Amino acid sequence: QLELVESGGGLVQAGGSLRLSCAASGSGFTINRMAWYHQAPGKQRELVAAITSGGGTNYADSVKGRFTISRDNAKNTVYLQMNSLKPQDTGVYYCNAKVRGEWVGVQYDYWGQGTQVTVSS
Repeated sequence: QLELVESGGGLVQAGGSLRLSCAASGSGFTINRMAWYHQAPGKQRELVAAITSGGGTNYADSVKGRFTISRDNAKNTVYLQMNSLKPQDTGVYYCNAKVRGEWVGVQYDYWGQGTQVTVSS
């Protein structure tokens, strides 16, 4: 129904930058919101940044001012520009899409496979 494919992860030194991409493919869906989640080793998956279909954004306090989420509706792709990376940013980053359901207020979650980000000190 909907496939999310992340890319752009890798190994960088502290203070460096990465740009993650998440491409959504499929048919017959309407995405209400896309987001990036971070799962550090041994930790729960937590919201990093989100962007609505209207372009509104929100960020976790830990990344505010360093990360920027953006979208390209024509390409059905969402990006996460990560600057001033810190070792604690290390982990798997997952793309999430909330897809409109049958009834107002009902959404379904889809997840990508994740992309690894490692920040060395």
